[in-house]
Parts: sequence; C-alpha cells; structure tokens
Amino acid sequence: MIYTDFKDLKLSRLGFGAMRLPTEENSRKVDDVMTAKMVGHAMEHGINYFDTAYFYHAGESERSLGKALSAFPRESFYLADKMPGNAMDVIDGKLIMDVGNFQMNNAVYENPGAIFERQLDKCGVDFFDFYMLHNLSESTYDLYTNESIGMISYLLEQKKNGRIRHLGLSSHGRPEIIDKFLNNYKCFEFVQIQLNYLDWSLQEAGRKYDIITKHGLSVIVMEPMRGGMLANPGERGTAILKAERPDATPASWAFRFVNSLPNAAVILSGMTTMEQLKENLETYKKNELFSEYDKSVIMRVVETLADFVPCTSCRYCCEKCPLGLDIPLLISAFNEASVQMSWYVHSILEELTADKKPNACTGCGSCNKICPQNIDIPDIMKKFVNMLERK
Repeated sequence: MIYTDFKDLKLSRLGFGAMRLPTEENSRKVDDVMTAKMVGHAMEHGINYFDTAYFYHAGESERSLGKALSAFPRESFYLADKMPGNAMDVIDGKLIMDVGNFQMNNAVYENPGAIFERQLDKCGVDFFDFYMLHNLSESTYDLYTNESIGMISYLLEQKKNGRIRHLGLSSHGRPEIIDKFLNNYKCFEFVQIQLNYLDWSLQEAGRKYDIITKHGLSVIVMEPMRGGMLANPGERGTAILKAERPDATPASWAFRFVNSLPNAAVILSGMTTMEQLKENLETYKKNELFSEYDKSVIMRVVETLADFVPCTSCRYCCEKCPLGLDIPLLISAFNEASVQMSWYVHSILEELTADKKPNACTGCGSCNKICPQNIDIPDIMKKFVNMLERK
C-alpha cells in the first residue's frame, strides 16, 4: 500500500468509501457480514482510511461500517464522517432533515450537536479522525455560515475537545464558492471533491484542485471512477486503453490519473465487492504515475465519452447578453448533461431563477459576435432546452 503524509499521520492512498457497501440479495439492506469481510481484508492489506456519511445507504452506512471497524483497535484506523447540512432546512430554530431522496425518514434535531452525537453513537466511536461539512455549495453556503445556527463554531469546539481530530469539508460546488469559503474561514485542513479525468475539465475539478492547493489544504478525492463510468468507459474508450496496456484495467488508468496528483492525500473508492477491493489494492501496491503520453491517451478516451462545447469561461459573452445569463455556467451544465443528466445539472438549474435558465435565451446572437471560440451559443441553449424537455 502507498501512504501519504498528512500532518503527523500516514494515510493509505486508497481509502475505503462506504457509499456503495455490499447489499443482501434482492434487497437494499446492507450486508453486514460481507461488509465486515471486506473491511477486514482492507485493514489486512494496508487501508486505514474509511469514509461514511449520514445519508449513505439510507442511514445504515455509519452503523454497518462502525460495526465492522469495532473489531480493530481504535488507533489502527482513521474514520471520516460529515455534518449533513446538504439536506437540512431550518424551521423555528430547529434542523429539519429533508431526506426523502435518500429513502430515509425525516428527522428533527435541536442543534448541530444532536446530529453529531447521533453519528458518534451509530459509528460506535468516541471521536472522528476526519469530519466534514457535507457538500459546501451554492445551496448550503448560507446554512453553514449562519452564526445563529453555529455549525462551524460547534465543530471547532469539538475539535478543541478532541472529538474531531481534523476538520474539513466536502464540496460539489463551483470553484468560486470553494474559494470564497476558504478565504473567509481559515480553520479547515482538507477538502474532499469529485475528481477524475473526465471531470477535470467537465466539472472544473482541475480548477478546484488548484484553488484548494493554493490555500495550502490537502485534497481528498471522491468519485475517481465517476460512479463506475470510468471502470467501463464504453467500447471505444476501453479499446483505446487496451491497445496501450493490454493487461491494465480501465479502472487502473483512472486511479493512476488521480494518484499522480501530488496534493491528493487519499483517493476514495466505493467498493461493493471483494473483487473490486482486491483489484484496487493491486493498483495501489506501487506508485505508478502518469506520463505526458498517458495524459494524451486519456484525452482520447474523454473524446469518446462526450463532444464537449469548448467554452473557456472567458465571460466575454456575458458582457453582451441583454438578459444577463451566466452563459459559461449553462454551457458547463450542458456539457455535463451530454454525458449524464446528473444531480450536478439539476443542482445548477435549481439555483437559477426562471429568467436565468437556458429557455430564457431569445437567440438574439449578441454573444456569438464576441465569442473567441466561435461557439453558436443560441444553438447550444436551444439544444439544452430540448435535452431537458426529453429528460
């Protein structure tokens, strides 16, 4: 196992993500027996970083992972969890968990401390080695920074008391919101982001990585396989990779890409089967980095996955748009939707008022006259609207 220095710790470069634990046959219920076997195998082969969250597996991930880890000395592993502000509403000063999309019953908590105590209890531990604000984004920024709720001040108090060893945040937000938050709050030590060779440009993960690095914080990588897509990047993409390295799996290419980033402390993988775990462990036996040629190969694979609109976010178009549309943002969402109509697309659109969505475009063409990339922007907006209507 490859290890990374973080403060005074040595973290396994491969982390065990508990969002996709094995489930019982024909059921969503977590298979505790197989989870325990996988955790045991992971520990035996050098993995020491385990990541869970309030919502994973409809609330069962914390319990099942904690149960599996209880077989090992507490000092032998590092456990990460998250404050679930990404699904909270505040009503009459209480935190209301809106968890309908997570197949869970809604819950009411008096304050952040009640949630934190519940998580410690479910995991069966006295402290978290790593603890995060879950998904800092445009929709959660105000909640996390609301001083009357006191989320950050509470977590800092727990850190002072030793119940949180290292405080960070996860984020699916845009680069600007991460930078704004880190400029205003200097108490965080790491940021967990979705990062893989497809999202390096598609979701601006490269910019996020650079911003986090600029702030002197470590990066924890999630979704290196983009939910499994890069473990099987289609017939053409797989053929390109096999022609270069016949014995290497597509997944190993994706792992080597993120593993080559010097500021990536841990690369999380949500592993459902023992076979996936063993394959990933094999990749992390040696520190094999990406060459410039490898990067060119991966770019050829990316081209098979989507035909991206080559927007550089220069924002010249925004200066000419009479409606004030955030055109680079909409093109980014269009590019993402061309690959997958994901939560990322929906989260962007949900934050926009009706007069700022793609169907607000009148097709006046003012933007086209100034676009350095010669993008037919009204045509892209029309295609985006049609795509959304089909979905």
